[in-house]
Amino acid sequence: MEKILQASRPRLSPSDAAALLGELFGVAADDARDLGSERDQAFLVLSAGSPVSVLKVSNPAEDPEVLDMEAAAALHVHRMDPALGVALPWAVPGAPDTCRAAWSDGENVCWVRAYDVLPGQGRVSATTLDDRALRAWGSTSARLGRALRGFTHPKAHRTMLWDVQHTARTRELLGHIPDADRRATVERVIDRFEEVVAPAWPRLRAQVVHCDFTVDNALTAADGTVTGIVDFGDMSHATLLTDLASLLESLVSGRSGAEMFRAARLVLDGYEQVTPLEPEEVDLIAEVWAARAALNIVISEWRVAQGLEDPVFARRYNDPAAATIASLEAVGWDEARRRLGGRRVEAPTAGLARRRDAVFGPAAEPLSYREPLHVASAQGVWITDIAGRRYLDCYNNVPCVGHAHPRVTAAISRQVRRINTHTRYLSEPAVELAERLVASCPPGLDTVLLVNSGSEANDLAWRLARAATGRDGALCTDFAYHGLTEAVAAVSPEVWLDGRGPDHVETWTPPDPYRGTALGEESFEAALERLGARGHEPAAVYLDPLLTSDGVADLDPAYVRALHRRAKAAGALWIADEVQSGHGRTGETLWAFSRFGIEPDFVTLGKPMGNGHPVAAVITRSDIVRATVGQTLIFSTFGGNPVAAAAALAVLDVIDDERVLDRVRHTGETLRAALRELAGRHPAIGDVRGVGLAAGVEIVHPGGTRPDRATAVTVRDGLRDRGVLVGTTGRAGNVLKIRPPLAFTDREVPVFIDALDATLAAQPGR
Repeated sequence: MEKILQASRPRLSPSDAAALLGELFGVAADDARDLGSERDQAFLVLSAGSPVSVLKVSNPAEDPEVLDMEAAAALHVHRMDPALGVALPWAVPGAPDTCRAAWSDGENVCWVRAYDVLPGQGRVSATTLDDRALRAWGSTSARLGRALRGFTHPKAHRTMLWDVQHTARTRELLGHIPDADRRATVERVIDRFEEVVAPAWPRLRAQVVHCDFTVDNALTAADGTVTGIVDFGDMSHATLLTDLASLLESLVSGRSGAEMFRAARLVLDGYEQVTPLEPEEVDLIAEVWAARAALNIVISEWRVAQGLEDPVFARRYNDPAAATIASLEAVGWDEARRRLGGRRVEAPTAGLARRRDAVFGPAAEPLSYREPLHVASAQGVWITDIAGRRYLDCYNNVPCVGHAHPRVTAAISRQVRRINTHTRYLSEPAVELAERLVASCPPGLDTVLLVNSGSEANDLAWRLARAATGRDGALCTDFAYHGLTEAVAAVSPEVWLDGRGPDHVETWTPPDPYRGTALGEESFEAALERLGARGHEPAAVYLDPLLTSDGVADLDPAYVRALHRRAKAAGALWIADEVQSGHGRTGETLWAFSRFGIEPDFVTLGKPMGNGHPVAAVITRSDIVRATVGQTLIFSTFGGNPVAAAAALAVLDVIDDERVLDRVRHTGETLRAALRELAGRHPAIGDVRGVGLAAGVEIVHPGGTRPDRATAVTVRDGLRDRGVLVGTTGRAGNVLKIRPPLAFTDREVPVFIDALDATLAAQPGR
């Protein structure tokens, strides 16, 4: 136990304090008011009824170097953030380099300090603080911590029991708590702290902190907001959570149940407005809050038992502290963590799946895999489920440059903390993004319209094509997918579950070199004729350059050029749907259409553009957009908002900085070579095709080319069981779709190949 908590307080009368101010600091005073203190004495000193100073007489056990640290810290905070209103110490007359003067009561020497008087009232009742004040207190605490961030002092590294990191040390004091139930409550909190918090403590952010920013150590305005911060006597080098623990224990005191958690969340909102908390810090808030409440009880009871403090004054917060612990324990630590913004305990997979079915309804696409994947987190090309098992992601193109890429997540976080609004206000990120997209395309594509999703982009392209051509016909491949809006679901045969499309849409069948069919140009020509026969002239042709929904293909550039020429001759505009194929997926160029040597009229992009953050775009020509002027207004409230634009810019930067195209090209070649070698040993693999990091593995019945959907689905699920995720695609559903994030490298290829080899070998009769 530190000596400072064992020594008795000084015993000056108010008149002694008034005289001492004149004697030591040369300021005449005639009265003083005792402000109360745990181990020191503090007085508001008056002259003719007006405050002139706050006089602090330190405990005789106080280390003078610690007092110097307190003075230096206050001065440092004032320099860093003058608006905080920190009480500043006075220099001793004749000794400008020191802020303390010695005084003796005849037995002990105590150090005396004088401070400025700050405006405001003291000891506001926490229960009277409204929502605005609670948030403001949180922000002020974070500002105080930020102002102390660069401060250091040798004496800051000390053992002060009020610092929650030393909670376990108070176990030896439990016997001083007279009430057995309350003693057991405090002991449970100490146990929980040792089990959960202590192991994590060395990983948490630490610095010199105030440690005791509470309603007792602040002055407030009439609205409850802080006007002044006093008493740095408990400061030490500790974690940021130490400050939050004392803040919550003080501000939320007297509230219980749901209201207690609501008020705490408001305080945390204010804090995070200045200093965002790390996930592990948030996860431990409940325990450190409870620990601070427990410290209130055990330290005060020990001091009362030692005769060091007036029992009423010492115990004034014990009942509210016990109530706080009771409220936390009543909901359970896991639920308390969730209510304070931390990670939640995931529901059992089966139960969550039932809840999903009930609330999403019968039309929602079913979950992937025989055994649903219940995800918890992801990084790069790896997804982790709630049981901690990792899965190699060979399927998801939306996290384009890798799950949770640090560049993208940082860009989103920085921008969302700055501003996020619509594009009717000027914002640099949206304009820069549009400029960079234009620069990545052929010169004719000079206009960018920012939206939220690939579906919205394809929908808008269709709307523009109709306006520019005055026509209403559309063509697409015979199992394409271009989106879920009414307009683009019409050109998405994959979702025509009854096999019938709308009257204004026709499909053509791409070539199938594996089966020796080359219907390509003839099929396209026939589709144009069928469309015309129904009275629809073509406004647009949609093409995903990699045919990722049709079964994945490496289309012959000459074939695509021929279709493009025929479409233009028919008066149709060409829409290159790069949602699945773009952003370097081919490894050759940023956009897959470039490999064909054509210039589309529209390029549509989707969520890979923002690594999964909702952002998409239509890149087109200004003359096409001009056709809509005066007819309609093109606007998306949050299309291209600053946060979305920041995410998309970060993705483009990563593609450049990580030389993603080179990596994709090399890894794609390695992957397909390994797949072809595997095909030589497994007759179930009929064909391997693709470009870059888009590969299709066609599963067929042995001895022929007949699609084997059942085996493809079994292989897909078997790979999931072995920790690898792929999908299936194509009209027959027999093509394994391998389309990983572009962070996929040579290191992951053997993991995938070994899992596929084992899965194929495990199939009956193989």
